Amino acid sequence: MTEHAVVIAGAGPTGLMLAGELALAGIDVAVVERRVNQDLAGSRAGGLSSRTIEVFDQRGIADRFLAEGQVAQVAGFAATRLNISDFPTRHPYGLALWQNHIERILAGWVGELPVTFYRGRDVTGFAQDDTGVDVQLSDGPSLRAQYLVGCDGGRSLVRKAADIEFPGWNPTTSNVLAEVEMTEEPPLGIHRTALGIHSFGRAEYTIRDGQVIYAESGPVRVMVTEPTVGTSEPTLRDLSEALIALCGTDYGMHSLTWITRFTDMARQAAAYRDRRVLLAGDAAHVHSPVGGQGLNTGVQDAVNLGWKLAQVIKRTSPDTILDTYHAERHPIAARVLRNTRAQTALMRADDRFEALREIVAELLSMDEPRKRFAAMMTGLGIHYDLGPGHPLLGRRMPDLDLVTANGPLRVFTLLHGARPVLLNLGEPGSVDITPWAHRVQSIDAACDGAWELPALGAVSAPVAVLIRPDGYVAWVGDQTQVGLTDALTTWFGPPAAA
Repeated sequence: MTEHAVVIAGAGPTGLMLAGELALAGIDVAVVERRVNQDLAGSRAGGLSSRTIEVFDQRGIADRFLAEGQVAQVAGFAATRLNISDFPTRHPYGLALWQNHIERILAGWVGELPVTFYRGRDVTGFAQDDTGVDVQLSDGPSLRAQYLVGCDGGRSLVRKAADIEFPGWNPTTSNVLAEVEMTEEPPLGIHRTALGIHSFGRAEYTIRDGQVIYAESGPVRVMVTEPTVGTSEPTLRDLSEALIALCGTDYGMHSLTWITRFTDMARQAAAYRDRRVLLAGDAAHVHSPVGGQGLNTGVQDAVNLGWKLAQVIKRTSPDTILDTYHAERHPIAARVLRNTRAQTALMRADDRFEALREIVAELLSMDEPRKRFAAMMTGLGIHYDLGPGHPLLGRRMPDLDLVTANGPLRVFTLLHGARPVLLNLGEPGSVDITPWAHRVQSIDAACDGAWELPALGAVSAPVAVLIRPDGYVAWVGDQTQVGLTDALTTWFGPPAAA
Protein backbone atom coordinates (compact mmCIF):
# COMPACT_ATOMS: atom_id res chain seq x y z
CA MET A 1 0.00 0.00 0.00
CA THR A 2 1.41 3.39 -1.05
CA GLU A 3 1.68 5.90 1.81
CA HIS A 4 1.49 9.69 1.85
CA ALA A 5 1.21 12.17 4.71
CA VAL A 6 -1.91 13.77 3.18
CA VAL A 7 -4.27 12.62 0.44
CA ILE A 8 -6.50 15.26 -1.14
CA ALA A 9 -9.64 14.19 -3.00
CA GLY A 10 -10.19 16.60 -5.88
CA ALA A 11 -7.93 18.80 -8.00
CA GLY A 12 -10.18 21.82 -8.35
CA PRO A 13 -8.95 25.23 -7.16
CA THR A 14 -9.30 24.30 -3.48
CA GLY A 15 -7.49 20.96 -3.79
CA LEU A 16 -4.71 22.46 -5.92
CA MET A 17 -4.18 25.35 -3.50
CA LEU A 18 -4.05 23.00 -0.52
CA ALA A 19 -1.58 20.73 -2.31
CA GLY A 20 0.65 23.72 -3.00
CA GLU A 21 0.49 24.93 0.59
CA LEU A 22 1.42 21.50 1.98
CA ALA A 23 4.22 21.03 -0.54
CA LEU A 24 5.72 24.40 0.41
CA ALA A 25 5.81 23.15 3.99
CA GLY A 26 7.68 20.00 2.93
CA ILE A 27 4.74 17.63 3.39
CA ASP A 28 4.34 14.49 1.25
CA VAL A 29 0.98 15.21 -0.39
CA ALA A 30 -0.97 13.34 -3.07
CA VAL A 31 -4.02 14.46 -5.04
CA VAL A 32 -6.65 12.05 -6.43
CA GLU A 33 -8.58 13.50 -9.38
CA ARG A 34 -11.14 11.84 -11.66
CA ARG A 35 -10.09 13.91 -14.69
CA VAL A 36 -7.12 12.55 -16.62
CA ASN A 37 -5.77 16.10 -16.97
CA GLN A 38 -6.65 19.60 -15.77
CA ASP A 39 -8.98 20.34 -18.70
CA LEU A 40 -12.35 21.65 -17.51
CA ALA A 41 -15.52 21.61 -19.60
CA GLY A 42 -17.42 24.83 -19.03
CA SER A 43 -16.64 28.20 -17.53
CA ARG A 44 -17.82 27.61 -13.97
CA ALA A 45 -16.52 30.48 -11.79
CA GLY A 46 -15.59 33.64 -13.62
CA GLY A 47 -13.07 35.51 -11.52
CA LEU A 48 -10.93 36.21 -8.50
CA SER A 49 -11.70 38.58 -5.65
CA SER A 50 -9.21 41.10 -4.31
CA ARG A 51 -8.32 39.01 -1.26
CA THR A 52 -7.71 35.89 -3.35
CA ILE A 53 -5.36 37.88 -5.59
CA GLU A 54 -3.60 38.94 -2.38
CA VAL A 55 -3.38 35.31 -1.28
CA PHE A 56 -1.68 34.45 -4.57
CA ASP A 57 0.56 37.49 -4.13
CA GLN A 58 1.58 36.11 -0.71
CA ARG A 59 2.90 33.06 -2.57
CA GLY A 60 4.53 35.04 -5.36
CA ILE A 61 2.18 33.83 -8.10
CA ALA A 62 -0.33 36.68 -8.49
CA ASP A 63 1.36 37.94 -11.66
CA ARG A 64 0.64 34.63 -13.40
CA PHE A 65 -3.10 35.29 -13.05
CA LEU A 66 -2.93 39.03 -13.69
CA ALA A 67 -1.09 38.36 -16.97
CA GLU A 68 -4.07 36.39 -18.31
CA GLY A 69 -7.13 37.91 -16.66
CA GLN A 70 -8.73 41.31 -17.02
CA VAL A 71 -8.66 43.69 -14.08
CA ALA A 72 -12.12 45.13 -13.39
CA GLN A 73 -14.40 46.36 -10.63
CA VAL A 74 -16.30 43.10 -10.31
CA ALA A 75 -17.36 43.21 -6.64
CA GLY A 76 -21.09 43.57 -6.20
CA PHE A 77 -24.09 42.85 -4.02
CA ALA A 78 -27.12 41.58 -5.94
CA ALA A 79 -27.47 44.00 -8.87
CA THR A 80 -25.35 46.75 -7.29
CA ARG A 81 -21.71 47.13 -8.32
CA LEU A 82 -19.30 48.02 -5.51
CA ASN A 83 -16.23 50.02 -6.51
CA ILE A 84 -13.15 49.23 -4.39
CA SER A 85 -10.64 51.38 -6.27
CA ASP A 86 -10.07 53.44 -3.09
CA PHE A 87 -9.39 50.39 -0.87
CA PRO A 88 -6.00 50.15 0.87
CA THR A 89 -4.61 47.17 -1.06
CA ARG A 90 -2.21 46.69 -3.95
CA HIS A 91 -5.10 44.97 -5.73
CA PRO A 92 -8.14 47.28 -5.42
CA TYR A 93 -10.04 45.32 -8.08
CA GLY A 94 -11.19 41.85 -9.06
CA LEU A 95 -9.93 39.76 -11.94
CA ALA A 96 -12.17 38.45 -14.72
CA LEU A 97 -10.78 35.02 -15.55
CA TRP A 98 -12.67 31.77 -16.21
CA GLN A 99 -12.13 28.87 -13.84
CA ASN A 100 -10.53 26.63 -16.48
CA HIS A 101 -7.71 29.18 -16.76
CA ILE A 102 -7.50 29.62 -12.98
CA GLU A 103 -7.10 25.86 -12.57
CA ARG A 104 -4.54 25.63 -15.38
CA ILE A 105 -2.39 28.35 -13.82
CA LEU A 106 -2.70 26.86 -10.33
CA ALA A 107 -1.82 23.42 -11.67
CA GLY A 108 1.24 24.92 -13.34
CA TRP A 109 2.43 26.28 -9.99
CA VAL A 110 1.70 23.01 -8.17
CA GLY A 111 3.54 21.15 -10.94
CA GLU A 112 6.72 22.97 -9.89
CA LEU A 113 6.37 21.52 -6.38
CA PRO A 114 6.79 17.93 -5.12
CA VAL A 115 3.15 16.83 -5.37
CA THR A 116 1.98 13.35 -6.49
CA PHE A 117 -1.11 13.08 -8.70
CA TYR A 118 -3.35 10.06 -9.17
CA ARG A 119 -5.40 11.11 -12.19
CA GLY A 120 -8.28 9.31 -13.86
CA ARG A 121 -9.38 7.88 -10.50
CA ASP A 122 -11.94 8.58 -7.78
CA VAL A 123 -11.86 8.18 -4.04
CA THR A 124 -14.58 5.57 -3.49
CA GLY A 125 -14.34 5.19 0.28
CA PHE A 126 -12.06 5.25 3.29
CA ALA A 127 -11.56 3.81 6.75
CA GLN A 128 -9.82 5.81 9.47
CA ASP A 129 -8.18 4.64 12.67
CA ASP A 130 -6.07 6.25 15.39
CA THR A 131 -2.98 6.59 13.21
CA GLY A 132 -4.28 7.28 9.72
CA VAL A 133 -6.74 6.72 6.91
CA ASP A 134 -6.93 3.94 4.32
CA VAL A 135 -8.23 5.59 1.14
CA GLN A 136 -9.88 3.36 -1.47
CA LEU A 137 -9.54 4.34 -5.14
CA SER A 138 -11.78 3.43 -8.06
CA ASP A 139 -9.03 1.47 -9.83
CA GLY A 140 -8.47 -0.97 -6.97
CA PRO A 141 -5.35 -0.18 -4.91
CA SER A 142 -5.60 1.83 -1.72
CA LEU A 143 -3.52 4.67 -0.34
CA ARG A 144 -2.55 5.16 3.29
CA ALA A 145 -2.45 8.69 4.67
CA GLN A 146 -2.17 10.40 8.00
CA TYR A 147 -4.98 12.74 6.91
CA LEU A 148 -7.56 12.82 4.12
CA VAL A 149 -9.01 16.13 2.91
CA GLY A 150 -12.21 16.18 0.86
CA CYS A 151 -12.00 18.90 -1.79
CA ASP A 152 -14.37 16.91 -3.97
CA GLY A 153 -17.20 19.36 -4.50
CA GLY A 154 -20.78 19.84 -3.38
CA ARG A 155 -21.66 16.16 -3.79
CA SER A 156 -18.54 15.21 -1.80
CA LEU A 157 -18.16 11.48 -1.31
CA VAL A 158 -15.68 12.18 1.49
CA ARG A 159 -18.25 14.23 3.40
CA LYS A 160 -20.95 11.60 2.91
CA ALA A 161 -18.67 8.69 3.85
CA ALA A 162 -17.59 10.55 6.98
CA ASP A 163 -21.30 10.89 7.85
CA ILE A 164 -20.92 14.65 8.34
CA GLU A 165 -24.29 16.39 8.31
CA PHE A 166 -24.92 18.98 5.58
CA PRO A 167 -27.84 21.10 6.81
CA GLY A 168 -29.26 24.09 4.99
CA TRP A 169 -31.88 25.22 2.52
CA ASN A 170 -33.29 23.40 -0.51
CA PRO A 171 -33.29 25.15 -3.89
CA THR A 172 -36.12 27.52 -4.76
CA THR A 173 -34.84 28.48 -8.21
CA SER A 174 -32.51 26.99 -10.81
CA ASN A 175 -30.57 28.23 -13.81
CA VAL A 176 -29.08 26.51 -16.83
CA LEU A 177 -25.68 27.72 -18.00
CA ALA A 178 -24.27 26.57 -21.33
CA GLU A 179 -22.08 27.38 -24.32
CA VAL A 180 -23.72 26.90 -27.72
CA GLU A 181 -23.71 28.14 -31.29
CA MET A 182 -26.73 30.23 -32.37
CA THR A 183 -27.98 30.82 -35.92
CA GLU A 184 -29.80 33.99 -34.81
CA GLU A 185 -28.13 36.89 -33.00
CA PRO A 186 -29.31 37.02 -29.35
CA PRO A 187 -29.48 40.29 -27.40
CA LEU A 188 -26.12 40.32 -25.60
CA GLY A 189 -26.03 41.34 -21.96
CA ILE A 190 -28.10 40.65 -18.84
CA HIS A 191 -31.90 40.83 -18.99
CA ARG A 192 -34.51 40.66 -16.24
CA THR A 193 -38.14 39.76 -16.96
CA ALA A 194 -41.14 38.76 -14.88
CA LEU A 195 -40.11 35.13 -15.37
CA GLY A 196 -36.52 35.57 -14.26
CA ILE A 197 -33.04 36.58 -15.36
CA HIS A 198 -31.31 35.52 -18.54
CA SER A 199 -28.11 36.60 -20.26
CA PHE A 200 -26.13 36.14 -23.45
CA GLY A 201 -22.46 36.78 -24.01
CA ARG A 202 -19.79 35.71 -26.45
CA ALA A 203 -17.28 33.28 -25.03
CA GLU A 204 -14.55 35.76 -26.03
CA TYR A 205 -14.65 39.32 -24.70
CA THR A 206 -12.52 42.20 -23.44
CA ILE A 207 -13.12 44.79 -20.74
CA ARG A 208 -12.59 48.44 -21.63
CA ASP A 209 -13.18 51.22 -19.12
CA GLY A 210 -15.23 48.82 -17.04
CA GLN A 211 -17.46 47.81 -19.96
CA VAL A 212 -17.63 44.30 -21.40
CA ILE A 213 -16.95 44.32 -25.15
CA TYR A 214 -17.99 41.01 -26.73
CA ALA A 215 -16.45 39.44 -29.80
CA GLU A 216 -18.57 39.85 -32.94
CA SER A 217 -18.89 36.13 -33.59
CA GLY A 218 -18.28 32.74 -32.05
CA PRO A 219 -19.93 30.58 -29.39
CA VAL A 220 -22.45 32.14 -27.02
CA ARG A 221 -22.51 31.60 -23.27
CA VAL A 222 -26.14 31.63 -22.21
CA MET A 223 -27.67 31.63 -18.73
CA VAL A 224 -31.39 31.26 -18.20
CA THR A 225 -33.74 30.95 -15.22
CA GLU A 226 -35.91 27.84 -15.47
CA PRO A 227 -39.71 28.00 -15.04
CA THR A 228 -39.53 25.21 -12.45
CA VAL A 229 -36.65 24.07 -10.26
CA GLY A 230 -34.46 21.49 -11.93
CA THR A 231 -32.05 19.26 -10.03
CA SER A 232 -30.91 16.58 -12.50
CA GLU A 233 -28.27 16.85 -15.22
CA PRO A 234 -29.59 19.41 -17.75
CA THR A 235 -30.02 18.78 -21.48
CA LEU A 236 -30.10 20.94 -24.59
CA ARG A 237 -33.87 20.48 -24.59
CA ASP A 238 -34.12 21.90 -21.05
CA LEU A 239 -32.20 24.97 -22.20
CA SER A 240 -34.31 25.38 -25.32
CA GLU A 241 -37.59 25.14 -23.39
CA ALA A 242 -36.45 27.64 -20.78
CA LEU A 243 -35.33 30.12 -23.45
CA ILE A 244 -38.57 29.79 -25.38
CA ALA A 245 -40.55 30.38 -22.17
CA LEU A 246 -38.58 33.57 -21.46
CA CYS A 247 -37.80 34.92 -24.95
CA GLY A 248 -40.22 33.19 -27.27
CA THR A 249 -37.30 31.65 -29.18
CA ASP A 250 -34.14 29.67 -28.60
CA TYR A 251 -32.30 31.67 -31.32
CA GLY A 252 -31.64 28.53 -33.32
CA MET A 253 -29.10 27.19 -30.87
CA HIS A 254 -27.05 24.13 -31.77
CA SER A 255 -23.63 22.53 -31.35
CA LEU A 256 -23.63 22.38 -27.55
CA THR A 257 -20.10 22.58 -26.08
CA TRP A 258 -21.04 22.16 -22.44
CA ILE A 259 -24.01 22.60 -20.14
CA THR A 260 -24.56 22.73 -16.39
CA ARG A 261 -27.23 23.69 -13.89
CA PHE A 262 -26.93 25.68 -10.68
CA THR A 263 -29.46 26.49 -7.99
CA ASP A 264 -29.78 28.71 -4.94
CA MET A 265 -29.45 25.74 -2.59
CA ALA A 266 -27.44 26.72 0.48
CA ARG A 267 -25.87 24.07 2.72
CA GLN A 268 -22.89 23.91 5.04
CA ALA A 269 -21.12 21.00 6.68
CA ALA A 270 -21.93 20.84 10.39
CA ALA A 271 -18.26 20.03 11.04
CA TYR A 272 -15.21 20.66 8.87
CA ARG A 273 -13.33 17.87 10.63
CA ASP A 274 -14.00 14.31 11.72
CA ARG A 275 -10.79 13.14 13.41
CA ARG A 276 -8.40 12.55 10.48
CA VAL A 277 -10.80 13.61 7.75
CA LEU A 278 -11.29 17.27 6.82
CA LEU A 279 -13.41 19.17 4.30
CA ALA A 280 -12.67 22.29 2.26
CA GLY A 281 -14.27 24.27 -0.55
CA ASP A 282 -17.61 23.16 -1.98
CA ALA A 283 -17.38 19.91 -0.01
CA ALA A 284 -17.86 22.08 3.08
CA HIS A 285 -20.28 24.70 1.73
CA VAL A 286 -22.52 25.20 -1.32
CA HIS A 287 -24.57 28.25 -2.24
CA SER A 288 -25.76 30.34 -5.15
CA PRO A 289 -22.91 31.60 -7.36
CA VAL A 290 -24.22 35.17 -7.05
CA GLY A 291 -21.36 37.42 -6.02
CA GLY A 292 -18.70 34.99 -7.26
CA GLN A 293 -17.67 33.86 -3.78
CA GLY A 294 -17.47 30.05 -4.04
CA LEU A 295 -14.07 29.52 -5.65
CA ASN A 296 -12.56 32.35 -3.62
CA THR A 297 -13.86 30.99 -0.32
CA GLY A 298 -12.49 27.53 -1.16
CA VAL A 299 -9.00 28.81 -2.00
CA GLN A 300 -8.94 30.71 1.28
CA ASP A 301 -10.13 27.59 3.15
CA ALA A 302 -7.06 25.84 1.77
CA VAL A 303 -4.67 28.59 2.83
CA ASN A 304 -6.10 28.55 6.36
CA LEU A 305 -5.83 24.76 6.65
CA GLY A 306 -2.54 24.02 4.90
CA TRP A 307 0.00 25.38 7.38
CA LYS A 308 -1.92 24.05 10.37
CA LEU A 309 -2.08 20.54 8.93
CA ALA A 310 1.62 20.72 8.04
CA GLN A 311 2.54 21.60 11.63
CA VAL A 312 0.51 18.69 13.00
CA ILE A 313 2.20 16.25 10.61
CA LYS A 314 5.62 17.61 11.58
CA ARG A 315 4.58 17.27 15.24
CA THR A 316 5.33 20.94 15.76
CA SER A 317 1.76 21.53 16.97
CA PRO A 318 -0.81 19.24 18.62
CA ASP A 319 -3.70 18.14 16.43
CA THR A 320 -6.01 20.44 18.39
CA ILE A 321 -4.80 23.29 16.16
CA LEU A 322 -6.93 21.68 13.43
CA ASP A 323 -10.00 22.60 15.46
CA THR A 324 -9.17 26.27 14.75
CA TYR A 325 -9.71 25.55 11.06
CA HIS A 326 -13.41 24.89 11.69
CA ALA A 327 -13.62 27.67 14.28
CA GLU A 328 -12.25 30.25 11.85
CA ARG A 329 -13.57 29.17 8.48
CA HIS A 330 -17.07 27.91 9.36
CA PRO A 331 -18.31 31.42 10.32
CA ILE A 332 -16.84 32.86 7.12
CA ALA A 333 -18.78 30.43 4.91
CA ALA A 334 -21.90 30.89 7.06
CA ARG A 335 -21.70 34.59 6.24
CA VAL A 336 -21.34 33.75 2.54
CA LEU A 337 -24.46 31.57 2.73
CA ARG A 338 -26.33 34.41 4.42
CA ASN A 339 -25.33 37.07 1.89
CA THR A 340 -26.02 34.81 -1.12
CA ARG A 341 -29.50 34.02 0.19
CA ALA A 342 -30.11 37.74 0.64
CA GLN A 343 -28.84 38.51 -2.86
CA THR A 344 -30.95 35.75 -4.40
CA ALA A 345 -34.02 37.22 -2.73
CA LEU A 346 -33.16 40.72 -3.99
CA MET A 347 -32.82 39.48 -7.56
CA ARG A 348 -36.33 38.02 -7.81
CA ALA A 349 -38.34 39.28 -10.78
CA ASP A 350 -41.13 41.22 -9.12
CA ASP A 351 -42.01 44.95 -8.98
CA ARG A 352 -41.82 44.85 -5.18
CA PHE A 353 -38.33 43.39 -5.30
CA GLU A 354 -37.38 45.97 -7.92
CA ALA A 355 -38.32 48.67 -5.41
CA LEU A 356 -36.28 46.90 -2.75
CA ARG A 357 -33.29 46.66 -5.11
CA GLU A 358 -33.47 50.39 -5.74
CA ILE A 359 -33.48 51.13 -2.01
CA VAL A 360 -30.53 48.77 -1.37
CA ALA A 361 -28.64 50.33 -4.28
CA GLU A 362 -29.25 53.77 -2.78
CA LEU A 363 -27.92 52.60 0.59
CA LEU A 364 -24.86 51.01 -1.00
CA SER A 365 -24.05 54.22 -2.84
CA MET A 366 -23.24 55.74 0.56
CA ASP A 367 -19.59 55.45 1.52
CA GLU A 368 -19.71 53.49 4.76
CA PRO A 369 -22.23 50.82 3.62
CA ARG A 370 -20.33 50.47 0.33
CA LYS A 371 -17.04 49.89 2.12
CA ARG A 372 -18.52 47.45 4.63
CA PHE A 373 -20.31 45.34 2.03
CA ALA A 374 -17.39 45.48 -0.42
CA ALA A 375 -14.99 44.31 2.30
CA MET A 376 -17.33 41.38 2.95
CA MET A 377 -17.78 40.47 -0.71
CA THR A 378 -14.07 40.69 -1.56
CA GLY A 379 -12.78 38.86 1.53
CA LEU A 380 -10.71 41.89 2.53
CA GLY A 381 -12.83 42.33 5.66
CA ILE A 382 -12.31 38.80 7.05
CA HIS A 383 -11.73 38.91 10.79
CA TYR A 384 -10.87 35.80 12.78
CA ASP A 385 -11.82 36.10 16.44
CA LEU A 386 -8.47 35.88 18.24
CA GLY A 387 -9.68 37.84 21.24
CA PRO A 388 -9.62 41.53 22.18
CA GLY A 389 -6.74 43.77 21.24
CA HIS A 390 -5.41 45.90 18.41
CA PRO A 391 -7.70 46.18 15.34
CA LEU A 392 -5.07 44.26 13.31
CA LEU A 393 -5.46 41.14 15.45
CA GLY A 394 -7.12 38.39 13.41
CA ARG A 395 -7.18 40.49 10.24
CA ARG A 396 -5.09 40.38 7.06
CA MET A 397 -1.68 41.97 7.32
CA PRO A 398 -1.36 44.92 4.92
CA ASP A 399 1.29 44.49 2.22
CA LEU A 400 3.42 47.38 3.42
CA ASP A 401 6.69 48.61 1.97
CA LEU A 402 9.45 47.86 4.47
CA VAL A 403 13.01 49.05 4.79
CA THR A 404 15.40 46.39 6.10
CA ALA A 405 19.15 46.05 6.53
CA ASN A 406 19.14 44.11 3.25
CA GLY A 407 17.16 46.74 1.36
CA PRO A 408 13.48 47.44 0.58
CA LEU A 409 11.01 44.60 0.94
CA ARG A 410 7.27 44.03 0.72
CA VAL A 411 5.47 42.21 3.54
CA PHE A 412 3.95 39.69 1.12
CA THR A 413 7.42 38.80 -0.17
CA LEU A 414 8.19 37.48 3.32
CA LEU A 415 5.28 35.04 2.95
CA HIS A 416 6.30 33.45 -0.35
CA GLY A 417 7.55 30.33 1.43
CA ALA A 418 4.40 30.04 3.58
CA ARG A 419 6.40 30.54 6.79
CA PRO A 420 5.30 32.70 9.74
CA VAL A 421 6.99 36.05 10.32
CA LEU A 422 7.75 38.11 13.43
CA LEU A 423 8.06 41.64 12.07
CA ASN A 424 9.85 43.95 14.51
CA LEU A 425 9.35 47.62 13.71
CA GLY A 426 10.93 48.87 16.93
CA GLU A 427 14.52 48.88 18.12
CA PRO A 428 16.44 46.29 16.05
CA GLY A 429 17.01 43.08 18.01
CA SER A 430 14.58 44.09 20.73
CA VAL A 431 12.25 41.10 20.16
CA ASP A 432 13.83 37.75 20.98
CA ILE A 433 12.13 34.61 19.67
CA THR A 434 15.17 32.32 19.79
CA PRO A 435 13.18 29.21 20.94
CA TRP A 436 11.09 29.50 17.74
CA ALA A 437 13.86 30.72 15.42
CA HIS A 438 13.81 27.55 13.28
CA ARG A 439 10.05 27.93 12.69
CA VAL A 440 9.41 31.68 12.58
CA GLN A 441 11.29 34.25 10.51
CA SER A 442 12.36 37.29 12.54
CA ILE A 443 12.72 40.49 10.57
CA ASP A 444 13.81 43.91 11.82
CA ALA A 445 12.38 46.64 9.62
CA ALA A 446 11.12 50.19 9.42
CA CYS A 447 7.89 51.33 7.83
CA ASP A 448 6.87 54.94 7.22
CA GLY A 449 3.58 54.37 5.40
CA ALA A 450 0.10 54.65 6.88
CA TRP A 451 -1.53 51.60 8.44
CA GLU A 452 -5.01 51.32 6.99
CA LEU A 453 -7.52 48.47 6.86
CA PRO A 454 -10.41 48.07 4.38
CA ALA A 455 -13.69 49.40 5.79
CA LEU A 456 -12.05 50.22 9.16
CA GLY A 457 -9.69 52.95 8.04
CA ALA A 458 -6.50 54.08 9.76
CA VAL A 459 -5.16 52.11 12.73
CA SER A 460 -2.27 52.86 15.05
CA ALA A 461 1.12 51.60 13.90
CA PRO A 462 2.27 48.64 16.03
CA VAL A 463 5.80 48.10 17.32
CA ALA A 464 5.75 44.44 16.25
CA VAL A 465 3.40 41.95 14.60
CA LEU A 466 3.34 38.15 14.39
CA ILE A 467 2.05 37.11 10.97
CA ARG A 468 0.73 33.61 10.29
CA PRO A 469 1.57 31.83 7.00
CA ASP A 470 -1.95 32.64 5.73
CA GLY A 471 -1.23 36.36 6.11
CA TYR A 472 -3.38 36.99 9.20
CA VAL A 473 -2.05 38.73 12.31
CA ALA A 474 -1.71 36.46 15.36
CA TRP A 475 -0.23 39.01 17.79
CA VAL A 476 0.34 42.75 17.93
CA GLY A 477 3.02 44.30 20.16
CA ASP A 478 3.12 47.77 21.64
CA GLN A 479 6.03 48.80 23.87
CA THR A 480 5.95 45.42 25.62
CA GLN A 481 5.93 41.80 24.51
CA VAL A 482 2.95 40.77 26.59
CA GLY A 483 1.24 37.73 25.07
CA LEU A 484 3.94 36.99 22.50
CA THR A 485 5.07 33.71 24.05
CA ASP A 486 1.46 32.53 24.31
CA ALA A 487 0.77 33.46 20.68
CA LEU A 488 3.91 31.72 19.44
CA THR A 489 3.03 28.59 21.43
CA THR A 490 -0.62 28.59 20.33
CA TRP A 491 0.09 28.92 16.63
CA PHE A 492 3.59 27.53 16.14
CA GLY A 493 4.03 24.99 18.92
CA PRO A 494 5.87 24.97 22.24
CA PRO A 495 9.38 26.45 22.42
CA ALA A 496 12.25 24.23 21.37
CA ALA A 497 14.44 22.86 24.12
CA ALA A 498 17.70 24.72 24.64
